[in-house]
Amino acid sequence: MKIVDVQVRTFWHTTHLEKDTDGHDHPGPARQVRKSLLTLVAENGVEGHAFASPEQVRPHLVDSYVRPVLFKQDAFARERLWQDLAHWQRGSGGQLSDRTLGVVDVALWDLCGKLAGLPSYKLAGSYRDKVPTYGSIMCGDEIEGGLAKPDDYGRFAEWLVKRGYQAIKLHTWMPPVSWSPNIEMDLKACAAVREAVGPSVPLMLDAYHWYSREEAYALGKGLEALNFTWIEEVMDEQSMSSYAWLAAELKIPVIGPESMGGKYKHRAEWVKAGACDILRTGVEDVGGITPALKTMHLAESFGMNCEVHGHGAENLLISAVSKNCRWYERGLLHPMLDYDACPDYLNAIDDPMDSEGYVSLSQQPGIGVDINLDYINSNLVV
Repeated sequence: MKIVDVQVRTFWHTTHLEKDTDGHDHPGPARQVRKSLLTLVAENGVEGHAFASPEQVRPHLVDSYVRPVLFKQDAFARERLWQDLAHWQRGSGGQLSDRTLGVVDVALWDLCGKLAGLPSYKLAGSYRDKVPTYGSIMCGDEIEGGLAKPDDYGRFAEWLVKRGYQAIKLHTWMPPVSWSPNIEMDLKACAAVREAVGPSVPLMLDAYHWYSREEAYALGKGLEALNFTWIEEVMDEQSMSSYAWLAAELKIPVIGPESMGGKYKHRAEWVKAGACDILRTGVEDVGGITPALKTMHLAESFGMNCEVHGHGAENLLISAVSKNCRWYERGLLHPMLDYDACPDYLNAIDDPMDSEGYVSLSQQPGIGVDINLDYINSNLVV
């Protein structure tokens, strides 16, 4: 089945998030922002979709690379199409990012699932139909009633366990919070959460990403005393040697890399270097579902778990088709935000969680995103 059209719709929608000067999300007043929907159309009229930021699917990228690679090509040739698009990255002068590759790849998987009449996770080869979740807490802030103090984390963690989350990951304070970063405060927040949820709930920490080796070591030793499950991205990941050193020095597992490029190939270098105990992947991080699956299998061949970074139907898919993934990351969560509220451009959220902390996979054909196309078409950016 050939692809006969590539479309992008950019629309306005309401968000209750605002970004600080370092790019972290926090609660904020309702405001209108832009979002884009990439649509691939097959010759029988079936459509595959993927959401993106407008910058990731701007006209130059779509017209110069995406459309020429996909037009009149077999929609089921996902591997070849992904490879052909990835090959253009060098020639694009760095403009064709892994994030754009990921958006196109998700739309391909959505289209192929719909063409086959199958949920895309079954097309990939399902391992399970529901996935246990951990609650991923938003970065700390200075908001009264938010995440301003260690006790705020403790109270919120207690609520998350009652809600059903099987594990919890903290993101602690980072600039532009006035007094951050601060290892002592990181550990106080972690201690408050451990005290609130008890000894048996798995806990993880994703702290400030630019600590020194000495600071990361001190933080890791403190987490060992609190029986944490892993430590994540506490140093600049461009220094793989620093992570190899940290993984050798600590008993607590080190997970990574998350934000570094290089797709599955760079993650192979981390495994070879002993820079992590748990590998990290994510559809947005490595350039799509296709390379994320490669990363999962890479980790499995070394007897390693590979945890998926990020939420959404595409990352839920990776979590569901891989034996060596323990959890699905649900969040980011904050005491002042309702994660279960449905965005105006959807008919239902991608990852509804039951009271026992499981997210079930959609059984509808495709990725499992229930898009409100009427809303999108009524709110287009003109």
